[in-house]
Amino acid sequence: MLILHTSDWHLGRSFHGTGLLEAQREVLGQMAATVRDRGVDLVLVSGDVYDRALPAADAVEVLDRALAELVTAGAAVVLTSGNHDSAIRLGFGGHLMGASGVHFRTRMDQVTAPVVLEDPDGGLVAVYGVPYLEPRHAGQVWEVEPNHTAVTAEAVRRIREDAAARFGGQEHEQEQEQDVAVVAMAHLFAAGGAGSDSERDIGAEAPENHVLKNQVPGNQTGQADCAPEELLVGTLGQVPVSVFEGIDYVALGHLHGRQRMAETVRYSGSPLPYSFSEANHTKGGLLVRTAGGAVTGVETVDWSAGRKLAVLRGRIEDLLDNPDHAWAEDRWCQITVTDPVRPPQAYRRLKERFDGLLNFVLHPDVGAAAVTSTYAARLAAATSDLEVCTGFVEHVRQRPASASETALLTAALAESRTALEYEGGAA
Repeated sequence: MLILHTSDWHLGRSFHGTGLLEAQREVLGQMAATVRDRGVDLVLVSGDVYDRALPAADAVEVLDRALAELVTAGAAVVLTSGNHDSAIRLGFGGHLMGASGVHFRTRMDQVTAPVVLEDPDGGLVAVYGVPYLEPRHAGQVWEVEPNHTAVTAEAVRRIREDAAARFGGQEHEQEQEQDVAVVAMAHLFAAGGAGSDSERDIGAEAPENHVLKNQVPGNQTGQADCAPEELLVGTLGQVPVSVFEGIDYVALGHLHGRQRMAETVRYSGSPLPYSFSEANHTKGGLLVRTAGGAVTGVETVDWSAGRKLAVLRGRIEDLLDNPDHAWAEDRWCQITVTDPVRPPQAYRRLKERFDGLLNFVLHPDVGAAAVTSTYAARLAAATSDLEVCTGFVEHVRQRPASASETALLTAALAESRTALEYEGGAA
């Protein structure tokens, strides 16, 4: 059997105020083409199908069409809810849709309700979908500690127990063990994973739907194998990979960079980049092959849709004139200007060359000349009204007033004095 592991579609998301729905339609079309061309039997979507709990109507329409295309291309589909999804809304109609080959797993009580398929190469594949587990709620229901590790460990324990009973000859009139590949889907932060700026913090203490940036150091390409001892970042929201021991394949979602946590524990990553920290990611999914009740191989599949990303940094004259930056002219851009003094009309000038400029940052190089005095100190040192005005301009704009601006301020001050003198004489 050939399984396509995907996650984090985030349908309806915008990128620095720019809608991504057309790019999402395009990449989902490429996904359906992969299913058709490679003969994929099963598609997994490990959470964050939507970007918000109340998705817009056009995002719902995109999901509806995508699922129809995947089934028409020949695949069954299993979707779980992520921390961005409303589990109830995403799972609506699940019983009816299951009859068409689209299976939703959005409730805790569905953890032990696997989707079981016959492997054309012999044996079975049992997919256990674990929805995003909010620790305080899941911990109370399952009577375990209210943290991500404890509730995930309990979910996996229940999966192992169910698989042993279901396929090990212990019940359901099953007289002998069957060859079965047990696949688990989960949406969480595995310890050692490389995060990006576009993931919501799912730490144990974070309130539900509270948006936080996840600034995690580590492999920002999202491509290399990631060992826990190399990239471990200690937070309450992380789950040790050892929790999944004994599962044949674990299809993880939440982190947007494709990465291997262990040979059989992997993130597919998101199909599109959702932050400039993902500019160097290669986006796509993972193809997992099974035969005879075992996982026999994993390979990558790449997709590309919408504008690519560019991250540029430097002095403004180099950014504007250097032909080496031509590759970024048709991309969505984040540009950091490192001049020690804010260049005049910097955003407008950069926008003329890079029309996809979405994020402009002024960040002088370390050691560059910088304004060190406060405005109060400038005001105290001023010897004239003109110095007060030009000092204010320099303070708020981080560069001195130009000659023409100084001339305008001088004229304005002269007119003000004339007006005051006239009003004083009239009085």
